[in-house]
Amino acid sequence: MNRRNACRALATFPFVLALSTAAQPVGPLRVAWVTTERKNAPSPNFDAFRRGLRDLGYTEGGNLVIHVWSGDGSAERVELLVGDVIRSKPEIIVAAGGLALFALLRARVGLPIVFSISADPVEAKIVESFARPGGSLTGISLFTLALVGKRLELLKEVMPGIKRVALIANPQHPGEQKELVAAREAASKLGIAVRYFPVSSEPELESALADIARARDDAILAFADGFTLSFASRIAQFSLQHRIPAVDGWAPFAREGNLLIYGPVIDDVYRRLAAYVDKIHKGAKPSDLPIELPTKVQLVINLRTASALGLTIPQSLLLRADDVIQ
Repeated sequence: MNRRNACRALATFPFVLALSTAAQPVGPLRVAWVTTERKNAPSPNFDAFRRGLRDLGYTEGGNLVIHVWSGDGSAERVELLVGDVIRSKPEIIVAAGGLALFALLRARVGLPIVFSISADPVEAKIVESFARPGGSLTGISLFTLALVGKRLELLKEVMPGIKRVALIANPQHPGEQKELVAAREAASKLGIAVRYFPVSSEPELESALADIARARDDAILAFADGFTLSFASRIAQFSLQHRIPAVDGWAPFAREGNLLIYGPVIDDVYRRLAAYVDKIHKGAKPSDLPIELPTKVQLVINLRTASALGLTIPQSLLLRADDVIQ
């Protein structure tokens, strides 16, 4: 290298170094975890998210700061907390569930948001498309129509003589009408009649359960979302009292005492959210990160509940189960 070229190289070196430095994250990753979960209740979702960040090399107290903001069961309380969330200066907000996400959207938060939601995010007008979300939001949708029919098939395996199923769903849940159509089509193919109960409040749920008890429906299929999950223990209590089994799509529903679930592995979903946060921290734009759907599903059977309901779970079904609650 001659003297002139050497001087040019030295002159451009600070600029190259500056570009390299600018491409790297500056300071620790600061995350705001926003949820409507109860403050003092264990949160498997949060624990899974933290494990995902640890797997990616983040250490709380080192290169990671997480602030948890809880609406303590209320989306309205989340909205009241938005000012405090912003003042904590997070780089990225994680909205754990649709109630938290919609509360943040109503408050017009402009920061990058990574979300998990059980709804169809396109139908909910949260993003432009699954492939190109646009704006400042991205994440994972648990909304999968194909699983609705599978849950009915599982009920048929457990109860071959089943004739009528009560569908409990939140009509305010984006995508609920698509899910209802899928359930009716699947039920028709299986020779099962369905009765639909739109419920979006506790009084409406109690009214629906009273109707189901009077009509002696054979089983309940609850559409998987935050609303129905919040009443999982109440539905389980009703199920045991009236010997009407209930199924859903998320594992906690079965762990609360209901018969079975078939749906996404929620732990995996929240671990994946950590990967989104990592990519945004390292310079990716939320608008360029496609919305993902769960890649793994699980079958969880509550054998204790089956016994209390007088049901015999076929051995073939038990062998396929990912988790059997004894």
